Amino acid sequence: MSMVPTTEAFGPRLRTMRTAKGLSLSEFARRLFYSKGHVSRIETGKQTPSAEFARRCDAELDAAGALTALVPAIAPPGQSDPDQPNESDEVWTMTMAPDGGGSFVPFGRRELLTGSAALLAVPRVVTGFPPYPAGGGTDGGDGRLRHHRQLLDTARGLGQIVPSCTVLPIVVGQAQALRVLARDTTGSDTRAVATLSARTAEYAGWMAQEAGDDATAAWWISQAVRIATEVGDHATATYALVRRASITLYQGDAAATVGLARKAQSAPGTPPRILGLAAQREAQGHALAGDYDACLRAIDRAAGHLRSAGEAEPAGPTIGSSHVTDTVSVVTGWCLHDLGRPGQAASILDRAVAGIPVTAVRARTRFGIRQALAHACAGEVDHACTLATPMIRQARAIGSATILADVRRLATTLRRWNSHPSVRAVEPLLATALYRG
Repeated sequence: MSMVPTTEAFGPRLRTMRTAKGLSLSEFARRLFYSKGHVSRIETGKQTPSAEFARRCDAELDAAGALTALVPAIAPPGQSDPDQPNESDEVWTMTMAPDGGGSFVPFGRRELLTGSAALLAVPRVVTGFPPYPAGGGTDGGDGRLRHHRQLLDTARGLGQIVPSCTVLPIVVGQAQALRVLARDTTGSDTRAVATLSARTAEYAGWMAQEAGDDATAAWWISQAVRIATEVGDHATATYALVRRASITLYQGDAAATVGLARKAQSAPGTPPRILGLAAQREAQGHALAGDYDACLRAIDRAAGHLRSAGEAEPAGPTIGSSHVTDTVSVVTGWCLHDLGRPGQAASILDRAVAGIPVTAVRARTRFGIRQALAHACAGEVDHACTLATPMIRQARAIGSATILADVRRLATTLRRWNSHPSVRAVEPLLATALYRG
């Protein structure tokens, strides 16, 4: 019978390990940058420890994840693969609200005919396009595929500077246009169209996740897998596992993240770049679990794969981030923070964030918030607030659910110093960024 982690054993275990190291409660709290009262309440069972607190204790006590294992993970929403829709019996719609917001909804044609979709009370745009004119290859006479590739590159660039909910309808429309183009394509162009269609679906999944809609993100990722698998594009199908692991990572599910990342790495014929990205995701999963050694081994594997990628890069649009050149460094800093080593994380992220182009607003904000969070957890409050101020403004502007999750963590961390002048100065910005109104 398996043991279920429980926080009931956490306090006594922490106290035993702390005293075995010869650390007083005051000294231990000082090293953690938590108050003595906070640590005392956790040791006596009067307060429930957070996973972040547990990982910080593990790092300080060299506990190799023993304390993290005693904090039960929050069960994420079910993310089993959605039923694969029948492509010939499906209509995609975007609901458009008067305020400019929108959401994506796939419907079966039978649902539309029976009136189920009429329950949507907002204006609706059905993304069905007339067939392309017959004749000619997809790129032979009119360059349609080339233009679609440019449209995806443009959407990805736009996604760096505007809210994801603004980009998603554009990408959904392009995905539908590519679906229609695929039906009008024969011969050698078929695989190229399908590959671009799968990459577009994968990016739609990322934009949906950034908009805070994990269910829609999972649906689009499944679309990418189905399209890529049908034409033997194993690279894109495998990368979709890495994307799915991103969802479980932000849900705090370490085991699922590691499992999906390992599955991607075990797929035969996986290109080095995707192996590297999968190993990075595995490292992040191990960091969530507090497993320092496994995390660093995965990071080493990632670095090796990415160094050897070179000309082995799969054809088509860039897989993974095209705006962060040194992904190993930013992921290492990310992982060290989650492993409870904020000082080391801050040092690495200081260098890595400086190398991200200022035009890559979404990427720079994501890792900039992590940089500020690491400095705050290391007790460098003034510097953390200085770093955070411009990033918080950008986080609000680009509307990323995943970035705002770290802004929320930053706000929680800074509350430990709620009377500090720098913290009081940044609190209105934090409140504005996190306000959902």
